[in-house]
Amino acid sequence: PVGIMRIMAAILTCMCFSLAGAAGANSSSYWAWCMFTWCFCFFFTFLIVILEFTTVNSKVPFAWDDFTTAFAMLASLMCLIVSIIYPTFFTCKTCHRAIGASMVSWVCFATYAGEVVLTRLYPRGETSGFLSTLPGIMKMLETFIACLIFVSLDQGQYTGNSGLQWCVAVYSLCFIFSIIIILLTLAQLTSYLPISFDMVVIVYNILAAVMYTTAMVIWPLYSFSKNKQRPPNCGHFCPWDKLVVVTFMTIFNFIVYTLDAVYSIRLVFCIMNR
Repeated sequence: PVGIMRIMAAILTCMCFSLAGAAGANSSSYWAWCMFTWCFCFFFTFLIVILEFTTVNSKVPFAWDDFTTAFAMLASLMCLIVSIIYPTFFTCKTCHRAIGASMVSWVCFATYAGEVVLTRLYPRGETSGFLSTLPGIMKMLETFIACLIFVSLDQGQYTGNSGLQWCVAVYSLCFIFSIIIILLTLAQLTSYLPISFDMVVIVYNILAAVMYTTAMVIWPLYSFSKNKQRPPNCGHFCPWDKLVVVTFMTIFNFIVYTLDAVYSIRLVFCIMNR
């Protein structure tokens, strides 16, 4: 059943970006994010199917089941967001291809969610890796929310303002270090570090939560200093709306980093020391 769902997901994601491309390109960063999501999911799903069909997956230098389960979780989350964004901004009553892409995208989300349910309900008896545990899921969520922030940012929004530039630096630094942590754990290289990797993660989570606290205060303070209310000529989706999206995504990521810090401290000092 899992293999059938992966083949279906590869076909459906291919249909999504084909229909969206046929419906016409758009200069919006959200359109680019939707196309990237479908292409990204198609490529890695197709790669997973090929590697498992040729049994090459047994020779990879990382936990394969951990990787595929984590990818299914990430793909289901990405498809869910895209299934909301694309029909909201890029469909109309006469846009048949765009409507088709939106409908197929929802089916993609259901397919990936079904794969997650199957892999979590019927595990193969192996020890769960980092990415399929709660800390790993939170790390993927942190990077995913950061990607949504980057998609919503326009260069003119923070150019020339040191406060907003600090916020962008916070988003970028935390994103980079989260990716590094994911790659180190996925490649099982944490044991080669000269210091305790768990302590490094705890310190990083605390610093990231503090940095996001500053961004959560500074971003709305400076970005809405000129226009505190939505301009009347804003249109369907204007730069002011993107500022609101970045504000809410900053709050969400602050919450995730705080929960990650609390859980990592509890895991190391309360559970492992028993």
